[in-house]
Amino acid sequence: MTKRSILSLVAVAATALALGACGSDDDGATSTSAATGGGASTQAGESGKIALLLPESKTARYESQDRPGFESKVAELCPDCEIIYSNADQDASKQQSQAEAAITEGAQVMVLDPVDSASAAAVVNRASQSDIPVISYDRLILDAPVDYYISFDNVKVGELQGTSLSDKLEEDGNPTGPIVKINGAPTDNNAKLFKQGSNDVFSERGVEISKEYDTPDWSPDKAQQEMEQAITAVGKDTIKGVYAANDGTAGGAIAAMKSAGMDPKQIPVTGQDAELAAIQRIIAGEQYMTVYKAIKPEAEAAAELAIALLRGEDPPEGMVNGETDNGQGAVPSVLLEPVAVTEDNVQDTIIADGFWTPQQICTKAYQKACEDAGIG
Repeated sequence: MTKRSILSLVAVAATALALGACGSDDDGATSTSAATGGGASTQAGESGKIALLLPESKTARYESQDRPGFESKVAELCPDCEIIYSNADQDASKQQSQAEAAITEGAQVMVLDPVDSASAAAVVNRASQSDIPVISYDRLILDAPVDYYISFDNVKVGELQGTSLSDKLEEDGNPTGPIVKINGAPTDNNAKLFKQGSNDVFSERGVEISKEYDTPDWSPDKAQQEMEQAITAVGKDTIKGVYAANDGTAGGAIAAMKSAGMDPKQIPVTGQDAELAAIQRIIAGEQYMTVYKAIKPEAEAAAELAIALLRGEDPPEGMVNGETDNGQGAVPSVLLEPVAVTEDNVQDTIIADGFWTPQQICTKAYQKACEDAGIG
């Protein structure tokens, strides 16, 4: 299939933002949506089968944002298409079995967000044997013949986190820290890129990392245990900041600090994904920042690309805007821009984009904090 050359990101963002996501009440088990379909290829208005395989549910975004955004866009573009959906619950072997099941059910395109970026190569190779194109969604699949990659500039995500924390440390009079660093899952290639971007910033700014952990499964509970270990080893009066790779691990770190009698309002903590609980913590002053990744455009772009592949068409004009080396070659890529969010710009980013509404954020427990922040 012809793959288009590097084009601007603006067109895909404008196209993808056109449609809002809708919710889903399913529990994440393998399921299908829309009407049944089939056939070796489809044309506009005909049916087809698309496999959507997501990695886990501990990170809230996958079930609350990615899945409904993808399903809604597919329903708009191809009402008779069938989505074969599975969530692997952070189990790489389970995800491989789910992929095999989707292939057996007749999936013609696979959108795969891998639990393990390396072992998922076996899934891609298996799909390739059946002439099923694979879109590597959100996390890059390594050393495999991936057809397309859709994600964000993940080194930049780490740089935004590192820069935000470094700036806050300097503002607080603690420019060199020290900090505790709680990274993401070692099996997730994105976590490695977040670590790379943040470590580059900390090295440049002279921020001392007193303890650093890789957090299996992105587990908030394990992040809490890691933070407890760090507090014991370093001393609660020594720690001046916490790098947490996402909002779940940030929540775990903050819980550990509270248990140790530390005030999280005095110790800046980073995050990522703009989860509702994190935005509420930011409004309340307990978490310093998060990284907002416009998941709706990402999910909708994946749906648009999957429909194009299903129909044997080129990607929509302007969608592909880069290439990413996955160890086997340069993968045509759709790369969106992340944004750092603090209390100062929640209104202009999260709320303005409709990612969360003031009503969702400003529950009874956060009404006063919202008023103080000018939200409501």
